[in-house]
Amino acid sequence: MRIAKIFVAFAATTLMFAGCASQKEPAEKAVAQVESSLAEFKADAEKYAAEDLKVVEDSVTKLKKNLASKDYSAVVIGARSVASAVRSLKATVEAKKADAESNMAAAQSEWTDLTAKMPQMVEAIQTKVDALTKSRKLPKDLDKAAFDAVKTDFETLKTEWTEASSQFTSGAAAEAIRKARTAKARGEEIVAKLGITTPS
Repeated sequence: MRIAKIFVAFAATTLMFAGCASQKEPAEKAVAQVESSLAEFKADAEKYAAEDLKVVEDSVTKLKKNLASKDYSAVVIGARSVASAVRSLKATVEAKKADAESNMAAAQSEWTDLTAKMPQMVEAIQTKVDALTKSRKLPKDLDKAAFDAVKTDFETLKTEWTEASSQFTSGAAAEAIRKARTAKARGEEIVAKLGITTPS
């Protein structure tokens, strides 16, 4: 009887280890698949959804810890929800990336327009300011104080445009566009005060 009990216990232990062994390969494959899926878009996720990425990476780390401790059942069960989170993150990243690319395309179009017109505006203003400075005769609706203010605004405009150009070159398109718009508006005010014509 005692031998029978020992045999039953041994058989149960054997079955338990066999069960664990049978789940080891699926568990390893599940973790590998999750890591592989995440690696495909991780670089974009770091750029467009860093906080969401951290949550998913924490879940992957938990899976790997369970795998290391041979809790294969927990890995197989947990991998399903983690894989779902990875798919959801991928969809989020793709949407945000598409929005960013769309915004960048719009910014590029506006910037192209600005770079075509702003230099002409600056040149026209510079020519007029130089001419008025040399002649020392101002239009009847522009006194010396107003002209000095115009020249100060013009220097500010040139600084803003230079900074905007540097920002766009360095990749800060949104900031560059905002500064360039400010410079353009300032230039249009100067043009109106000086009574000159430039491309709109």
